[in-house]
Amino acid sequence: MFKSIKWKFITIYFLLVFIAMVIIGVFIVERFEDYQLQHITNNMESHIEVIVSSSSYISQNNWKEVKDDMQESIKDWVLDSTETLYVIDNEEVPTIIASSSKNFDKAVGQNALVYKFLDPSLIIKALDGEKGEGLKKNLNENNMMKHIAYPVLNEVGQVKGVLYMTADLQEMYQTLDESKIILTKATLLALAITVLLGFLIASSITEPIRDVTVKAEKMAKGDFEQFVEVKSDDEIGQLASMFNYLTLKLKKTIQEINLERSKLDTIFNYMADGVIAVDKTGHIIHANPIALNILKLSNVDAKELYSIELKNIHDSGIGLKKIDWSHVEALEGDEIIELDSGIYRIKYATFRNEENNIGGLIIVFQDITKQHKLDNMRKEFVANVSHELKTPITTIKSYAETLMDEDVTDKELSSQFLSVIDNECDRMARIVKDLLQLSNLDYNKTKWKKESISIEELLRHACMKMSLAAKEKGHCIELNIEENIPDIVADKDGIEQVILNIISNSIKYTPENGHIDVIAKKQDKNVIITIKDNGIGIPDKDKERIFERFYRVDKARSRELGGTGLGLSIAKQIIEAHNGQIILKSKYEEGTEVDIILPIE
Repeated sequence: MFKSIKWKFITIYFLLVFIAMVIIGVFIVERFEDYQLQHITNNMESHIEVIVSSSSYISQNNWKEVKDDMQESIKDWVLDSTETLYVIDNEEVPTIIASSSKNFDKAVGQNALVYKFLDPSLIIKALDGEKGEGLKKNLNENNMMKHIAYPVLNEVGQVKGVLYMTADLQEMYQTLDESKIILTKATLLALAITVLLGFLIASSITEPIRDVTVKAEKMAKGDFEQFVEVKSDDEIGQLASMFNYLTLKLKKTIQEINLERSKLDTIFNYMADGVIAVDKTGHIIHANPIALNILKLSNVDAKELYSIELKNIHDSGIGLKKIDWSHVEALEGDEIIELDSGIYRIKYATFRNEENNIGGLIIVFQDITKQHKLDNMRKEFVANVSHELKTPITTIKSYAETLMDEDVTDKELSSQFLSVIDNECDRMARIVKDLLQLSNLDYNKTKWKKESISIEELLRHACMKMSLAAKEKGHCIELNIEENIPDIVADKDGIEQVILNIISNSIKYTPENGHIDVIAKKQDKNVIITIKDNGIGIPDKDKERIFERFYRVDKARSRELGGTGLGLSIAKQIIEAHNGQIILKSKYEEGTEVDIILPIE
């Protein structure tokens, strides 16, 4: 609340009036109290002086002799209703010999120095010839009393006694309290009027300012249809007029700038290439979204972007630190760099500022990662196919030449040679078949015959097919299928091919007397088939590439076991064609677990 100038203004105005009223009130109350006390004191002294000058009994030297007459005549002496007079003689023990108190019979004859309604210090002072006065609280009635001890002298100037007068100040303090209440009410009324007037005055100042602020905020957000109503010709009115003029000029200027910027931004942002501008010190001064994504600066604030040096992100090979900008008239280049597993062709050239001096470099990043990767994959694929076909062809050629060049009469040896040739032909046929299947999958030429499949029946049939191979190595295949597992809609031959491939791999790469678990369960809207073994596992460095074509962890053993290196790649594409997912988890020398996730519908 106090962030508003209106409330600051009201608060200051309120405090000023409040402090002024408090100071004035305290001053008036104190002066009034002093005045009343002085007035009462003067009255008391006047009454005492009248009594001293007019009473024949007071003029006597021996007051004890006339004390009874003095007590009788004391009611005729000049006293107010609030005043009480005590006559005290000057003996060895000062004694009250007369009193105007209602209970005078209790006071008369009492030792004045110990009488509870009198102040002994004032009596002693008066007996020494000095007038004493002071304030004392009446313990019985809990109110303040004014006390005066007045010495009465004889002809030779000796004190013959003391007239001790008290006055009740209750009425004075009641009047004083009433005055305080009046002042308090006046102060509250003044403060209420102050707050009201302060609010009105502050509003007349702050409302136009707030209006300008609100509309300036809307302008800052891009709404330039903001105009302030001019209500006066004073400084605030002039501010409103200048704001309206500024709005018109700013609107026109920004429209022109936005038109040009829109053209450039559209071109700049929708470029397929990343573009970065750096100044002569190597700091980034501009970058389009593609470039920010390439350099992983998408989440960097625009203000922070200008403080980043390109060399701190990546050494692009341009050599910004080595360039002597004062002597370079033109700088152009075309290079290929690798950045965060991406391959980019960068082209760069200088740009000039308004003074026609070199201001920095424009760098264009062309992403050729996919092209580079496809090129590498093509080369690797050709090499792998060539290598895979070279071995059986070489074997076939060697055995065929042996059969043709030599007179082989041994039918058993001839049969053995022909069997090797037949096996190698089968191997090439499998490679060609797998390649054709991958090609059909790649180009979506495979026609799937989808039907409702029982998971339990599918898995039992697959395990039965692989049972003979498992027994040869002493493996135990354990089937665990969840009760009431739903059927799926898929191509039976394709899914069975995947399951057989995974179980076959488990059998091949699990040492003898191993254990293979085949598990099926329902999770959400999917069926998960898990094939888990305790085989040799897969090293961490090979996990990412295990689904690549022709990729083998142990190439020699894979070929020895008859693998083509295409089985997992085919399995992955078949599952993905069924909107499923295949996930491989493995620990080296501990085992491998493959999850096949298929949708129920």
